[in-house]
Amino acid sequence: MAQRKFLIEVEPAKEAKDGRPSVGPVYRSVFAKDGFPAPIVGMDSCWDIFRMSVEKYADNRMLGRREVVNGKPGKYVWLTYKEVYDLVIKVGNSIRSCGVEEGGRCGIFGANCPEWIMSMEACNAHGLHCVPLYDTLGAGAVEFIICHAEVTIAFVEEKKIPEVLKTFPNTTQYLRTIVSFGKVTPEQKEEVQKFDLAIYSWDEFLLLGDNNQHDLPVKKKSDICTIMYTSGTTGDPKGVMISNNSIVTLIAGVKRLLESANEALHGEDVYLSYLPLAHIFDRVIEECFINHGASIGFWRGDVKLLIEDIGELKPSVFCAVPRVLDRIYTGLQQKLSSGGFLKKSLFDFAYKYKLHNMKKGNKHEDASPLCDKIVFSKVKEGLGGNVRIILSGAAPLATHVEAFLRVVACCHVLQGYGLTESCAGTFVSLPNELDMLGTVGPPVPNVDVCLESVHEMQYDALSSTPRGEICIRGETLFSGYYKREDLTKEVLVDGWFHTGDVGEWQPDGSMKIIDRKKNIFKLSQGEYVAVENLENIYGLVPDIDSIWVYGSSFESFLVAVVNPNKYALERWAEEKGVTGDFNSLCENPKAKEYILGELSRVGKEKKLKGFEFIKAVHLDPEPFDMDRDLLTPTFKKKRPQLQKYYQRFIDNMYKSLK
Repeated sequence: MAQRKFLIEVEPAKEAKDGRPSVGPVYRSVFAKDGFPAPIVGMDSCWDIFRMSVEKYADNRMLGRREVVNGKPGKYVWLTYKEVYDLVIKVGNSIRSCGVEEGGRCGIFGANCPEWIMSMEACNAHGLHCVPLYDTLGAGAVEFIICHAEVTIAFVEEKKIPEVLKTFPNTTQYLRTIVSFGKVTPEQKEEVQKFDLAIYSWDEFLLLGDNNQHDLPVKKKSDICTIMYTSGTTGDPKGVMISNNSIVTLIAGVKRLLESANEALHGEDVYLSYLPLAHIFDRVIEECFINHGASIGFWRGDVKLLIEDIGELKPSVFCAVPRVLDRIYTGLQQKLSSGGFLKKSLFDFAYKYKLHNMKKGNKHEDASPLCDKIVFSKVKEGLGGNVRIILSGAAPLATHVEAFLRVVACCHVLQGYGLTESCAGTFVSLPNELDMLGTVGPPVPNVDVCLESVHEMQYDALSSTPRGEICIRGETLFSGYYKREDLTKEVLVDGWFHTGDVGEWQPDGSMKIIDRKKNIFKLSQGEYVAVENLENIYGLVPDIDSIWVYGSSFESFLVAVVNPNKYALERWAEEKGVTGDFNSLCENPKAKEYILGELSRVGKEKKLKGFEFIKAVHLDPEPFDMDRDLLTPTFKKKRPQLQKYYQRFIDNMYKSLK
């Protein structure tokens, strides 16, 4: 069977000249061979997305949350599109009656909930810049964003109000009004009034604009609709300006993609909203759902209760970050091994049989309906029973987890790639294409993509296996960094956005992310180490959850900090008769030796060079996390912070090997 190619070439490659690196051919999705899909006529802004759906699907369920009866969570209770619209008009009038004009900046701070979406839609209605605030960027981030974006009104989740008050008096030169998603205490009122600000509960705020109708301004495609602050791994957060046009263009592309793959969204679809709306990934997915008159149900805000919320809501599309899917995978593995020999044998047989048929080209639903019914239906039920697409983004998903879920979840498991600057979805793998495992798939049909050679890292965009920095061009790109023209010029060159990520084209036209341009260092013998690429390779060891590789230009070899998989390490200890709990196993020299052996095994398999092998490991039972400032909110490693945090272990590892 000849392999299909999901790309078409639109411009030829360019050789290196005048000190500029060589660039591979420019490609776009085969689904855009006759040109990019245009947004629907009349859909010029995010407000139009919502307004048109209200006209078309007035009585469809739009936003839902679980009602709590006698302290116990009950069913989802819904507002229709028309009911949400009426509330949004009220919120908009109230905002305007506080003196906020078109182009004003409105902050939103808190976990996803119906009020979040209503506040956002009110911004869309009145041409205000919606500025999500979030504290996961570290202490001081909320204060930084309010001051940098000059936010004058902020909508805040009830329990987050103390965090906003902590930013006083620095933010009070800009902030005039605070609106709680819930209630306000008398003490909070008192505190706010000291600084001459107004604070309202949600219900009070809705009444403000009652006798104060404001006309909606005409919105243009080029208008900025949101400024999203993204965490760099170093330095202050950057405000990414996203226009109406970026979002409506993206929606047209996603629609074309899903229709081409026979997976179009429709009004019956249900989405679980739990990934932060403050990030572009969730924001644009929810816009896509609103565009189709579909339903959005909100979680209760606690990751431990997520599976139960899923069971009640029964979503049809489930978006996740790898962390969540890793948890599901580990949970299923534990259930399997505690289920006895017979159950496990049956599962293993069914898994191999279905995977074999999928590799032959069968669609997942045709690969083994019998195994689905007898063995895998329980996994599907665990996700509510209706999921047809699981979409993973924000960070790379381990290939063994992706393969496992593609077989057992009885739905499409797709991996995507995008940045805030590219309005999220830029690449996404396609349903029923098993060859795309471990890749982020071909481009979405609204961007052009090329690779630019990175010679100092030996990545050549013109070689037979083209590798280089991923560059993107198209209408979905951001309009620049707010108040940072200098940073904008660094990454936007001649209309091309330089992502900083290094990719490799696959023969079928999908993209594999292999490295990060800046994450390169030199060892004492002068060898360059592309550390992200190594971490991806070592990440293939099933017995580890995460790895951070470190090298110093004063040393000739690499060391690493590893988060071992608790379940795998305990199983190894049992087999080897090593005693102790998980924490003491991580300190056990034998356990370190075992993990080092597993890393070396994969290194040999992948033909790594001698200096790329890890010579010592420190095992940390505690996963890398945001609490210790070791990860960004999208789970990218903060390398300078990791080095600072683990410095004494690094020193000990180097000492022990001399």
